[in-house]
Amino acid sequence: MARQAILYIATSLDGYIAKPNDNLDFLSIVEKEGEDYGYADFAKTVDTVIMGRKTYDWIMKYAPEFYHDDKTSFIITRTARPSIGNTNFYAGNIKELILRLKSESGPNIFIEGGAEIVHELLKENLIDEFVISIIPILVGDGTKLFKDGRPEQELKLISTKQFDTGLVQLHYKC
Repeated sequence: MARQAILYIATSLDGYIAKPNDNLDFLSIVEKEGEDYGYADFAKTVDTVIMGRKTYDWIMKYAPEFYHDDKTSFIITRTARPSIGNTNFYAGNIKELILRLKSESGPNIFIEGGAEIVHELLKENLIDEFVISIIPILVGDGTKLFKDGRPEQELKLISTKQFDTGLVQLHYKC
């Protein structure tokens, strides 16, 4: 089976992945000890991570170290930088990168975000699956997960999961 590019992300009910100023505090309303909403199982199915530079910078601001060191990561940026271990700063064409990665054998590809990366990949129809966790909150403003100006794409519902914290997880295939 060919490698799949899978968007695995959380959003507010009204479609925001961050509040203004990249504030993610609303994600904490569903934190529950011992509950990772399937993330550990998902992480076992991927060996490559794609994320934007702003997402990477946010992680590095709040985490003591990059938590994807066990995977090959591509940080999509406009300014090339030297690699750090398995972390590659990629300033090339994202479509060419994804097509090359999909043509290689191996586990799936984790599209972590952010919104700019998701938008570029949607414009090229390069996301194969969506696992979207809906956080039970309306934040009203911020960074939208899905920007306007992308082509229409029909999806097939694979599963839904409901959790006692109010989080609902949707899994779709293109």
